[in-house]
Amino acid sequence: MNARHQLQLKLAPWALLAVSASWGAAFVLMKPAIERQAVNSFLATRFVVAVLAMVILRPSVLQKLNRELILKGSLAGLFLGSGYIFQTLGLARTGAAITGFVTGLYVVLTPLIAAVFLKERIRAFTWFCVVLATIGLALLSLQGWSVGVGEALVFISAIAFAAHIVTLSKWSLGLDAYALTVVQLSICALLTGVISLGQGYETPPDAGVWGVVVFTAVVCTAVAFIVQTWSQAHMTSTKVAVILTMEVVFAALFAVAFGGESLSLQVSIGGILVVIAMYLIVMKEA
Repeated sequence: MNARHQLQLKLAPWALLAVSASWGAAFVLMKPAIERQAVNSFLATRFVVAVLAMVILRPSVLQKLNRELILKGSLAGLFLGSGYIFQTLGLARTGAAITGFVTGLYVVLTPLIAAVFLKERIRAFTWFCVVLATIGLALLSLQGWSVGVGEALVFISAIAFAAHIVTLSKWSLGLDAYALTVVQLSICALLTGVISLGQGYETPPDAGVWGVVVFTAVVCTAVAFIVQTWSQAHMTSTKVAVILTMEVVFAALFAVAFGGESLSLQVSIGGILVVIAMYLIVMKEA
């Protein structure tokens, strides 16, 4: 193993942690924006702007598209876009806290999918980190529990997000991360665009919403998914899933710091458990 590869292995988890932070910030930024623009219209605009920004920044990326990259990127994008769509459908039928927890169950589903379809061997220590992160997510998100159509739809989104993580871990090595991200986000734009058109597409109503769209498109979508795609070439899918649960922790921290929300003892304990799980799997897993 050369020095460059060793450096990439060390940097990848922390790069993914930065992605989690950007997604946590997006929750706080998007909350007032989606009160003024329909959610699917916001998502469609966000993905379209992200793709356009990436192509404008690097037009040569279009020359790197080949049959293999388009097929694999499209399938990964289908899982990712489906995750967002089912999450949105579920959110309309259940609470935001429940949605956050059920979505976070991809941390459990990812190793299961990897074990069944990729024949990955998941160690007992890794399962311990998964369970610890899941308990932390429950404490962060849940105030009560009921199972209905909304929860079922969000659970489907968790399966889709887990499948996206697994497919990226399988395919990202050897493929151009930038080009693969363009294909994935193009599929997301197509899926959310079709749905938003069916519902009656709404353009961002003011400069404030446009600002959130541009920020989340460039930082939380284009840059974040390039980093995720690159990072997943250097670590297991289960390790990725545990690190990404930090998104909920960052969302809580940003909500307290900038959203005027309070931090309860239950949420604090939940956040600590997720951080411990993330630390253990990053620092201890071989």
